[in-house]
Amino acid sequence: MHVPVQAIDREIWRDGTASEGARLIPEETPLALSYNGGTYAVMMGTPQNLEDFAVGFSLDEGIIKSVDDIKSLDVVRLDDGIELRMWLEQDNAARISERRRHIAGPTGCGICGIDSIAEAVRPAAVVPQGQTFTPQQIMTAMQAIAPLQSINMQTRAVHAAAFWSPSNGIVALREDVGRHNALDKLAGSLARSRTGASAGMVLLTSRVSVEMVQKTAAIGAPVMVAVSAPTALAVRTAAAAGITLIAIARNDGFEVFTHQGRVTAHRAPEIIDVVA
Repeated sequence: MHVPVQAIDREIWRDGTASEGARLIPEETPLALSYNGGTYAVMMGTPQNLEDFAVGFSLDEGIIKSVDDIKSLDVVRLDDGIELRMWLEQDNAARISERRRHIAGPTGCGICGIDSIAEAVRPAAVVPQGQTFTPQQIMTAMQAIAPLQSINMQTRAVHAAAFWSPSNGIVALREDVGRHNALDKLAGSLARSRTGASAGMVLLTSRVSVEMVQKTAAIGAPVMVAVSAPTALAVRTAAAAGITLIAIARNDGFEVFTHQGRVTAHRAPEIIDVVA
């Protein structure tokens, strides 16, 4: 089935008593990404916002530099999965052979199939300076995520990645059983809508690993905020990329691990950042 949520019957035991009922749970299906007729990678993910996923994955992998590099994109639903078929301009085809992955990845695997240590810890892009944010803005942004997580409200089993700006609030939010997939979907959504990221923050409902920092840098967001803690490598990568990494965001506050200067008690002028 290729719907994002399924109703599954189950037996329930509570306080020593059994009962029956259905629970909504998220779907997980193989998503094959192919370019110019060849499969690049197979990821497990939630079958929703798949055009965004295809574009965002392609950008974050460095296969394309712009959404305009994709000549065509088709979502082909098969019996045992979904294929995202893309055809690229010939100049971009060479990048596929340079970075082609050879194995299938588990749910939202960020670096499955990479065949060298250097590729796994590649330097992230350096982000623009952007603007500063107040603690209240950061907490307001994080509190805005939950009411917009439609799949998670039904299942309590998926991650979200969102983009927030002072002028527009939550600009886009994407969900997936894989945290990397959710961030790829967000990247694709922003690229397809020609929304620049230097004027806002990437928000995550997951922990922060190095791949999440690399993807945020590829998006071009100078600030990322997560509910869980980062890894040490993620902190070092964010520092090198110029990203303000904020984590362990709760209702009563958060912790700033890198580039603390973007968090200030005084409200900064808003920046309008839309890519032409």
